[in-house]
Amino acid sequence: MKREIYDEDHEAFRASVRQFLDREVTPHLETYAEHHGLDRDFWLAAGRQGFLGLEIPEEFGGSEAGDYRFNAVLTEELAKVNMTLPSCVGIHADITVPYLVHLTDDEQKARWLPKAATGELVTAIGMTEPGGGSDLANLRTTAVRDGDDWIISGSKTFITNGGSADLVLVAARTSPEKKAKGISLFAVDTTLDGFSVGRVLDKVGQDESDTAELAFDGVRVSGADLVGPLDTGFISMMQFLPQERLGSAITNLAHAKQILEETIQYAKDRQAFGQPIGSFQNTQFLLADLVTRIDVTEAFVDQCVLAHTKSELTPVDAAKAKWWTSQVQNDVLDHCVQVHGGYGFMNEYRVARAWRDARVTKIWAGSNEIMKMLIGRDLGL
Repeated sequence: MKREIYDEDHEAFRASVRQFLDREVTPHLETYAEHHGLDRDFWLAAGRQGFLGLEIPEEFGGSEAGDYRFNAVLTEELAKVNMTLPSCVGIHADITVPYLVHLTDDEQKARWLPKAATGELVTAIGMTEPGGGSDLANLRTTAVRDGDDWIISGSKTFITNGGSADLVLVAARTSPEKKAKGISLFAVDTTLDGFSVGRVLDKVGQDESDTAELAFDGVRVSGADLVGPLDTGFISMMQFLPQERLGSAITNLAHAKQILEETIQYAKDRQAFGQPIGSFQNTQFLLADLVTRIDVTEAFVDQCVLAHTKSELTPVDAAKAKWWTSQVQNDVLDHCVQVHGGYGFMNEYRVARAWRDARVTKIWAGSNEIMKMLIGRDLGL
């Protein structure tokens, strides 16, 4: 089915992203995996192309596209090449930067946004804590006032870009007695005393990402590093989470769609019992099923993208898109591995690495169980 949500400008942008990836990224994927992270050359190259500034106003070095469909195109093309790329780029440009755009004053914008747009300043967001998981309302990291400063103590885990970030947006409890209403956000320079990166975590997949543990041992930040009004951090996180979940949905779908297309070609080329395996009815029925799942899911996600472009995407619809696409993605890729047979279990094949990389999507950005809870509550249950 022809997609109707993108026009000529979006497709021209898509072509530029593809050229960039072919030239600057694909040749280095194995190096990223070996080093468990994207190097600074990647970020600077992406910055030169304007890919990191889609959310940033022009006066602060960005392009301020004002149309989320450009974000979606970038995410799709990154996901086709490698599942980890949209995760890392998305955390920086699509998730953390919007907080800095919408919640900061002009002095803060001038301090952080120009370098965020160029890739000189890589960002991460510190929400998840050991033992906390998706329960953001009960985080334990604290920020205690000391004159005009704040002293941050605590730890975060599973932080994408955690090993390389120059600035981490940290959620910390500033008024414990207010519970969820007593959380604030701080932009923490990672060169400050007391900040340290723990382990770069050894994950099952997504080897190209420097997912890390972060520690804050009495890190002193100034009042000028508070992002947004005091004690409004939880509200802000809830407001920005739909875009994060939509970005996850776009990634999940584009990633699965690309690997399925490659699997269909494999089924045409691979011979067994004297004929292509795609000619067997069982394989035909399976691939017909998977293609239909992808197409139907794409129709819903495209509508979510359009809604978000109009600022009409609800948290519930974002939750639906996130959990459903991650389930479809994992189901599709599991079948793709099966179609490849023994080769599907070899890391030298993209399908094997894609299968590994995808498993976490049912967990991050709020587990699928949490997504279903949000949807159930909306039903009045």
